[in-house]
Amino acid sequence: MNNRQSQDPRRAQARKPKPARPFHGCRRATAAARSVGRGVANPFLRKWVQSRREDAAGGLERRRPGGWGDRIMEAEQSFSDICGGRLALQCRYYSPSCREFCVSCPRLSLRSLTAVTCTVWLAAYGLFTLCENSMILSAAIFITLLGLLGYLHFVKIDQETLLIIDSLGIQMTSSYASGKESTTFIEMGKVKDLVINEAIYMQKVIYYLCILLKDPVEPHGISQVVPVFQSAKPRLDCLIEVYRSCQEILAHQKATSASP
Repeated sequence: MNNRQSQDPRRAQARKPKPARPFHGCRRATAAARSVGRGVANPFLRKWVQSRREDAAGGLERRRPGGWGDRIMEAEQSFSDICGGRLALQCRYYSPSCREFCVSCPRLSLRSLTAVTCTVWLAAYGLFTLCENSMILSAAIFITLLGLLGYLHFVKIDQETLLIIDSLGIQMTSSYASGKESTTFIEMGKVKDLVINEAIYMQKVIYYLCILLKDPVEPHGISQVVPVFQSAKPRLDCLIEVYRSCQEILAHQKATSASP
């Protein structure tokens, strides 16, 4: 009996349930959450976190009485520019008085970049064979790199954005391939109208969207014409889509300002 009693505590200790191991899915989710905190997240998780942050940022606007609704309406359509290149028009409707239009231009073509680089280097190699001066090859490499950086920073535009708010104004943003952004803001009090105009470009007639600014001296005059989407140069069907939506906001702004 004494031996059995002395063995009972050991058996009771051995029969204690072991702590349950966490499920592998929980481990993966925990690791993914940690990676999000470190900024090395999976692209899908990063996109989901970004969408949640945007929803949280716009939550006050959507919860306000008389707001746009429970969700931000977003639509994307494909169009083409005047040269036949592909464009993507992304429309975001934050509220009846605030809309944003993003036109994405085609990315830099690797084929054209390679062709230009090979042309410059072949010309430099031809001069090198004639002059036998190694500085020509070094200058060709330097000019190629400097020209590429200048093209990406000052010329190549990847995206053009038009943000219109009836109580504030119109903001135009150009995002370059190097990451630089150029922003122009026009107060709504200076905007007379937004129209589609036509012009002659490379021996053909093209259409472009422009903003007409009021003349401070003459109330019915126009002081300046500001073109929109200068780099993308979308065709008429894309311009009509943006024009109709902007005219709704301008009409709403005029009706609000006219009401007592």
